[in-house]
Amino acid sequence: MQQILNVFISCMTVFLAALELCMLARAVLNWLPLDEESAVYRYLFCVTEPLVLPVRAIFDRIPAFGNSPIDVSFFITLILLSVISSLLSGIPVTA
Repeated sequence: MQQILNVFISCMTVFLAALELCMLARAVLNWLPLDEESAVYRYLFCVTEPLVLPVRAIFDRIPAFGNSPIDVSFFITLILLSVISSLLSGIPVTA
């Protein structure tokens, strides 16, 4: 049972790291003059937007963030992924 838990935690950590990398790549691509119809941008958007959308729905209800030029919900989602990844990697698994 411990081995299964260890494999699960390892897989989830790798998956979350890949999601964080996709989020960072999407943030960098937003600053570049890249066409939004490119395959790379569409892929990153399709992978990351389902994660950002619930957080954006929460932050859209807060008027202070409505006029912000920075997409706060995107950065909060990235922080949440990092925290979850850190919590998973901190779970002790004894053999």
